Amino acid sequence: MAINSEDNYAALDRSEVLMFLFHPRRELITRKAEAHGTDILIPVEKDVKIGARFHMVEKSGPNILFFHGNGEIVADYDDLSIMYNKIGINFLAVDYRGYGRSTGRPTVFAMMQDCHAIFIFVKKWLEENAYSGPFIVMGRSLGSASALELAGCYKNEISGIIIESGFAYAGPLLRILGIDPDSIGFKEKTGFRNLDKIRSFDKPTLIIHARLDHIIPFSDGQDLFDACRASDKRLLEIPGANHNDIFMRGLSEYMAAVKALTDRVV
Repeated sequence: MAINSEDNYAALDRSEVLMFLFHPRRELITRKAEAHGTDILIPVEKDVKIGARFHMVEKSGPNILFFHGNGEIVADYDDLSIMYNKIGINFLAVDYRGYGRSTGRPTVFAMMQDCHAIFIFVKKWLEENAYSGPFIVMGRSLGSASALELAGCYKNEISGIIIESGFAYAGPLLRILGIDPDSIGFKEKTGFRNLDKIRSFDKPTLIIHARLDHIIPFSDGQDLFDACRASDKRLLEIPGANHNDIFMRGLSEYMAAVKALTDRVV
């Protein structure tokens, strides 16, 4: 499966839509270098680089390539990365164009194209630096689109996937953001196609979703889980949690489920 053409995302890559879809912010560089992981700039196009922060702890441990949600940057995950490292997981967080330390301007097509370049770069970096553990792709919210794009294209090179607060359908999400999909000519069948992509992935899969998510309803997580054809799959519901307090309300269950998946693929 290859990335959809630029034409398929043309309806979304209009200025009046992008202003609602992306909320980039820069990283304020105030910490000492030793206070966080290894900062890397990943080239994705001529004169465009994506900021990443790799929190590495075990040469043979599982590696999670993480695509965060909208309005977030990799620096927001410095504290959480410590929890990943404590359970032996290497946590590799990446930004989008215009976010954190990245250059460029975010668009939907660029985001979907860049994840391929990021995947290739990270796999090579791990090999060159002798990190030999299994490779897992993870996406939160907006990042679920990048994670599922990679799962649909590189199944043989990925050991498992984790989708947290991911969307099955873009149309309802656009409406919540104040965008009428019909008025801009957006169609699910030529859009992100997250359901189609997860159907093609049959390796260990973890879906995590907040029961009271007001942005991406729990039913989207359920639909992603139902569409997944993996025999080893789990849907973790975080009761009482919303889209933005899922860590606060269910962190222990969240991390236990992630650890369980990495243990199985190891």
